[in-house]
Amino acid sequence: QPSLSLLFLLVLLVLLGQSRGAQAWTYNYSTGPNQRWLEARQWCQKHFTDMVGIQNREETEFLNKLLPSNPKYYWIGIHKVAGAWTWAGSNQNVPEEAQNWATSEPDNIAGQDCVEIYIKRETDSAKWNNEKCRNKKGTVCYADSCMQDSCSAHADCVETVGSFTCRCHPGFFGPRCDEATACKPLPDPAHGMTCSHPVAPYSYNSTCEFRCDDGYELTGDARMHCDHSGQWTASVPACTVIKCPAIISPATGSVTCVDAVEPFSFGSRCDFTCREGFYLTGDEALTCLASGRWSNATPTCTAKTCNPVQSPRHGSLSCSDPNAPFSFGSRCTETCDEGFLLNGTSSFECTSQGRWSREMPRCQARQCPLLAEAPRHGRMTCSHPDSPFSYGSVCSFECSEGFRLREAPAMTCNASGLWSQTPAAVQCATLRASSSSLSMNCSHPLGNFSFGSQCAFACEEGSSLNGSSVLLCSPTGLWTDSPPSCIGALTFPLFLKVTCDVGVLVAVFLLTSADQSFWLFLLLLPSFTLRYKEMHYETTKSVAPPDTCQQIQKEKGATEPGPSCRPHVLRPGWQQSSALTDT
Repeated sequence: QPSLSLLFLLVLLVLLGQSRGAQAWTYNYSTGPNQRWLEARQWCQKHFTDMVGIQNREETEFLNKLLPSNPKYYWIGIHKVAGAWTWAGSNQNVPEEAQNWATSEPDNIAGQDCVEIYIKRETDSAKWNNEKCRNKKGTVCYADSCMQDSCSAHADCVETVGSFTCRCHPGFFGPRCDEATACKPLPDPAHGMTCSHPVAPYSYNSTCEFRCDDGYELTGDARMHCDHSGQWTASVPACTVIKCPAIISPATGSVTCVDAVEPFSFGSRCDFTCREGFYLTGDEALTCLASGRWSNATPTCTAKTCNPVQSPRHGSLSCSDPNAPFSFGSRCTETCDEGFLLNGTSSFECTSQGRWSREMPRCQARQCPLLAEAPRHGRMTCSHPDSPFSYGSVCSFECSEGFRLREAPAMTCNASGLWSQTPAAVQCATLRASSSSLSMNCSHPLGNFSFGSQCAFACEEGSSLNGSSVLLCSPTGLWTDSPPSCIGALTFPLFLKVTCDVGVLVAVFLLTSADQSFWLFLLLLPSFTLRYKEMHYETTKSVAPPDTCQQIQKEKGATEPGPSCRPHVLRPGWQQSSALTDT
């Protein structure tokens, strides 16, 4: 091991361009024996810190004054790496302003890659020269006062005269810079917060991240950092409930919402209903989801529909539809073509139940008078596009051989319900009322008292009609029955003569009480006359007796029935006031 000659120099130097900043250390040198550059550096690293890497010209001049002269001069911690002069300790290039070369140095001689310093040389004193690294020279070392654990990891150890100090990084304080600047603790958030504390809770470099529960969104920064001044880089954010778009009631319905937090926000539920006559298309209820969207599209109210209707045969249809075709509120009106009549109400509506208010009417062809029989000595042929003898029916006539038509050969039933040409109608006898108590009302589609004429008869109150009430003029020119007559009410005393065939029973109607009636039956001979004389019954009304004769059976063994009188029987409550006299 080489002998040591040590010089302890306590120097405070300002090192420009190094990351360590201002430092203080102890210089050490050795000249016995001289060593190669690499050996000298290893020796410094073993016994001290490293070979001196001169930082500036001031440090060079300082060493030139303090170090003793050495004919071989001294190695310093600078060498060439990849063509550039580099500090050995930091591996950083030496800037030009820090270089202090002797005249004509450095030269480019191969292998001269290490640097020596001329200490106390007559010329170029304290200047640098590049030499071959295998040459042997004196050694200059330095020793730091700072150790690895002198300061915390959050500080730089700064050399002072014979000692050191810890220079704290931002956000730290204390002798060793191991105490962190604190920020105000954060309150527990309403929804979610995750913090990391690399040094201490809520201190420098603490980071807090915020999140919100489903259905809420963050208002503010999601991340906060405690800076070196003890302040948070942002304010605590808030969680705001997510809202869905506002819902509007359907045009023909209503909506009712229940809100968990705010109107139309996460968790809100809206229920929909429709007015009478409408049904819901879509979901009956919607929920506001955490995504800010409703669970489905907003439903609509659709009008209930009735079965589609079409224009009737031989008619047309006109509808007004306030909502949709053939739906609730639709009103349709039917009209018939010329020659046709509606068989019901013309208008109908679609109800709230989706049904029409009534059956759709039909258009029926107008009827013309029936042509019941062909003309005498002829024939009739008819075609009926709709119903027999209705609008559009055509009837053609032909005569038998030896006869000819007196009228048009064809007739058409027109839109008015009349035949286009009316043939000469068969005439019936003219009818007249037989008495003032008989009224007659006739219609004559083809002429007065002609084929098709119809007469209706009626009696005044208190009289009864004897015969048919309606007579028709037939194609043969005869009425369907004899004209009727009116039979008036009987009152007493009354003379009544009834002529019947021998052996016939005649019934003579007597007056009745309000709640009873009975008959007097007599067996009469031809032209037998009854006379009611001084006969009186108490009663409240009069009625007309029948005028018919009824056939009776002959008595056994008798050749002719003889005149006889059946006893007259009085009913309870009646009293005969006089005798019955035969004349």
